[in-house]
Amino acid sequence: MNKIPQIGFGLWKVDRSDCADVVLDAVKAGYRHFDCAADYGNEAEVGEGLAAAIEQGLVTRDQLWITSKLWNTYHHPDHVDQACQKSLNDLKLGYLDLYLVHFPIALEYVPIEKRYPPEWLYNPDDPNPEMRRAPVSLQSTWQAMESLIEAGKTRQIGACNYNSALIHDLMSYATIAPSMLQIEAHPYLTQEKLIRLADQYKIPVTAFSPLAALSYVEIGMADSNDSILTEQVVTAIADELGKTPAQIVLRWGIQRGTAIIPKSSNPGRIRENLAIIDFRLSKNHMAAISALNANRRFNDPGVFCEKAFGLFNPIYD
Repeated sequence: MNKIPQIGFGLWKVDRSDCADVVLDAVKAGYRHFDCAADYGNEAEVGEGLAAAIEQGLVTRDQLWITSKLWNTYHHPDHVDQACQKSLNDLKLGYLDLYLVHFPIALEYVPIEKRYPPEWLYNPDDPNPEMRRAPVSLQSTWQAMESLIEAGKTRQIGACNYNSALIHDLMSYATIAPSMLQIEAHPYLTQEKLIRLADQYKIPVTAFSPLAALSYVEIGMADSNDSILTEQVVTAIADELGKTPAQIVLRWGIQRGTAIIPKSSNPGRIRENLAIIDFRLSKNHMAAISALNANRRFNDPGVFCEKAFGLFNPIYD
């Protein structure tokens, strides 16, 4: 597949015990774009689901778009290749369509054989566990990412969670330009300036958490009252068009030009999230939804790193 499908399936927080079946159901529903990451801890199960789908003749490898991500502890150039290869082995694939730098945060290396995925803490079993930064430049990491294309391990590379300054910087040294910028984006965090800058550099954008707080309530990073799906603007448009509030918000995401990667383990919602191509929102609808912007970021290392891991580590001002 040469172009990323605009509607993808996010694998963050999909339970390992259900993951293979969920992936198989998603393929049956029509998903071809799967967004994975080493840190999600379920790539082996994703690989089982993909292998089953291919074995059953539901899809071929070249009809799929598979994204994975380089975790923070593997930023050093010596470790980028092995991290990518581990994802390939778990996913049972010969190549990735897209490999992304997960966060612009370099952490001290944890060997794969010691703990995988290593997550955020260097020494979680110690009496005083620490999140330890590593002195690794993003430029050196990117140069190692470029080598993965030369080795045939991924067809494209990109970045997650970069801000505007980091994009300017990346474009100043990249020999191979990023093929994707993946960022948190939804009606509470519309990110117009960053998306416009990416467009200026001809970098496509994928929006993660396209339904906003829905991804974060269960892990205590948002409150159920934060739901975008109960906003009067959204529910009124849903009633007008005969769609669900989730479909309205997801349609807003693809209609503004971003790819989206909603996640669900519910078979009905898996299909509902994909069924957003048979209608369009008007300019007034789009403007009304965009006006909900509150610059509300749910996935913010400047908040959760200190709370969960004891280190204040902002990447956004």
